[in-house]
Amino acid sequence: MSGERTKPAVTAPPLVVGIGEILWDLLPSGRQIGGAPANFAFQAQTLGAKCFIVSAVGDDEPGRELLDELGRRGFDGRFVATVAGAPTGTVSVSLDPGGVPLYVIHEGVAWDALPWTQALRGLADGADAICYGTLAHRSEVSRCTISSFLNETRPGAVRVLDLNLRQNYHSPDLVRGLLEHSTILKLNDDELRAVGQMLSFAGSETEILRSLLKTFPIVMIALTKGREGSRLIGRDRDVRHPGYPVDAVDTVGAGDAFTAALTVGYLKRISWEDISESANRLASYVCTRPGAWPDPPFEPSVRTET
Repeated sequence: MSGERTKPAVTAPPLVVGIGEILWDLLPSGRQIGGAPANFAFQAQTLGAKCFIVSAVGDDEPGRELLDELGRRGFDGRFVATVAGAPTGTVSVSLDPGGVPLYVIHEGVAWDALPWTQALRGLADGADAICYGTLAHRSEVSRCTISSFLNETRPGAVRVLDLNLRQNYHSPDLVRGLLEHSTILKLNDDELRAVGQMLSFAGSETEILRSLLKTFPIVMIALTKGREGSRLIGRDRDVRHPGYPVDAVDTVGAGDAFTAALTVGYLKRISWEDISESANRLASYVCTRPGAWPDPPFEPSVRTET
């Protein structure tokens, strides 16, 4: 995962990949397609990117239904492998009174056995941006596939680490290793505190963010703060947004929608202020609908940086 970070070339449309888990979220309201990289790719496609999900389902009825759902949504599922001998992934989701999800992520599932193929090598070489998290690194097979994919990306590709610390599927060594090879880091305020403890970065929110920027080759950190909005910070920029008050149905997939708008905006070289506006607007909309894959609500109005 070597290579100097350079400002990405603008493509129309950019080729964006979410790699890792795809699954069924078992919500109180019913079953919904989910998985952070899949949610990210779906939302990036609604924003005009050409998107693929790199993941795996089982050779079972839930897996076939998931692939059918991708097709119904107009999604090209050619890089979602079918793995024999492991079930399609599921996550049991309960909601607290504020609609914030609590997850039980089941193990030994298909996306834990994500296979590396020559087709993935070609996809990696053409990708403008790749989004990944810590969760799919819990198994050695998928960890090696994600590492191989990132190794095959071009030096100018944007590597987006959407941290997603879940249960006990992370470690200081894993987090540090991923940070050393990422262009953009997205995390929430709880995760920022956890990362600060993992890496022995003490101090205020700003001090921990500055320590991350100083220590790793990250050009932007996106910090989401729930009802308090968000913050985009780089070495010479600090853009804050108050967020939008909404009556939340649930917050499943809201952070992934934020990451999608952030990534597409960054690839299009729009201003950080407009990236912040679009990302908060989309994330807020997702909170007002059940599940992570609602219909797109808007086309962002943006200005181009010069």
